Amino acid sequence: MELETPLETICRLILRAKELDAQTVADDPHEDPEDVDDIDEDEDGEGGALSVLEDELNTGVEEEIIALLDDLAEDQLAELVALAWVGRGTYDASEWDEAFEEANGLEVDERIDELLDMPALDSHLEASLAAFDYSCEGIGQLD
Repeated sequence: MELETPLETICRLILRAKELDAQTVADDPHEDPEDVDDIDEDEDGEGGALSVLEDELNTGVEEEIIALLDDLAEDQLAELVALAWVGRGTYDASEWDEAFEEANGLEVDERIDELLDMPALDSHLEASLAAFDYSCEGIGQLD
């Protein structure tokens, strides 16, 4: 299978999707003691929160991903959705034509929503690239 979407673009999307999935440090870890990830206890058994993570959407990264997707042609968006489905295991690499046909049947907005709403998009795209003997190794900041 030959990619319609430049590999560099897919790798950039993977990198940004990783950033989007990353959690950010809370402003005040003492606000909600229920959210404590770890407690650092001293010899007396007293301690405090070491770190608290919240799921905060990094809107700048999300906007960059949306802009990247908006700049793609319709067939490239379908290709990305199909790649994500193959990487997720919805389709096998040998079922590429069926995956692409189904993705191509979605409206453009549905394709973008499918990608934005997919948990672990970065991992699915990486797995799919590997299934087709592509890699982001040596491309941009992913090497």
